[in-house]
Amino acid sequence: MKIAPMTSHKLWLDDDFEEEFSLIAIHCSAEAYKMAFMLNKYLGLKLERRRVDLDFSMNGLDVTFPIFKFDDEFQYTTYYLVANKCKSKMAQLNSAGSLFEDQEPNKMVTAYLLPELKKVDFFLKIESDFERIPLRKTLAQLNDIKEVISSYEVDTEKIKSNKNLIFH
Repeated sequence: MKIAPMTSHKLWLDDDFEEEFSLIAIHCSAEAYKMAFMLNKYLGLKLERRRVDLDFSMNGLDVTFPIFKFDDEFQYTTYYLVANKCKSKMAQLNSAGSLFEDQEPNKMVTAYLLPELKKVDFFLKIESDFERIPLRKTLAQLNDIKEVISSYEVDTEKIKSNKNLIFH
């Protein structure tokens, strides 16, 4: 009895599952909730904070980024406002010594959603069923807000950590 050799089939999964979106960088020193309020007021959005924030583990540190979302059903567009910076305390372990040994205070560490854009305070991610949405009006409205220092479109092709922008 002869056994026929088994053939193997390899399937290649291309990374073409990336969805199209536009990304706007916003420089503003306001808190996340105030930034969402200003966008709602001046851009006519209805951003609401999601029940669950964006959680990551970066370099052994658990970080949380506040995220706001608005589904515009009439325009088939979803808006996300997310902070780029998260400050958290890094726990430090001391060697087992005496009970009253000097302890170092917890060190504050800043983590970034997109580390290659450290100077950006917020990102406005816009997902649309249309291939490309015009951003000129949105950018003009953003730059007219008194508290916003500047805003501009980010070339999403150049972002190395684009996996951090998946919010679903």
